[in-house]
Amino acid sequence: MCKFILGEKGAGKTKWLIDNANKDMKEGNGNIAFIDVDDDHIFTLNYNVRLINAMEFNIDSVESFYGFLCGTIGMDYDLEKIYVDSIYKVINLSIDDLKDLLDRLTLIKEKYGTQFYINVDYRLKDMPDELKEHCIELEL
Repeated sequence: MCKFILGEKGAGKTKWLIDNANKDMKEGNGNIAFIDVDDDHIFTLNYNVRLINAMEFNIDSVESFYGFLCGTIGMDYDLEKIYVDSIYKVINLSIDDLKDLLDRLTLIKEKYGTQFYINVDYRLKDMPDELKEHCIELEL
């Protein structure tokens, strides 16, 4: 499963990701990774959630982002969920990129069982119908 977390700036997307990562860490059996573009949330995440600063890995395209996610799973087959915050600040994610990413991550989910929650800079009204079922929109 791949879910895109949508909403206006200030709608609480990052807080939603942190709260759910922490909740899943307490309730789940697998490992949780939180990918961000900085280390600002190191003290708000449960210490068992693996915080990864994407800026340290030269992610500059959708392809390198996908490869990074695959490499993360390759290093930890017990990785149950990956939460991604603010990656749109580093790479441009068009609607077509989101469709492609969804297709690729669905295959990964089928093979390894890893679930993805990705914060993107769109609103539900911007999304095409085929992506809407994969979106969670947060309101101000």
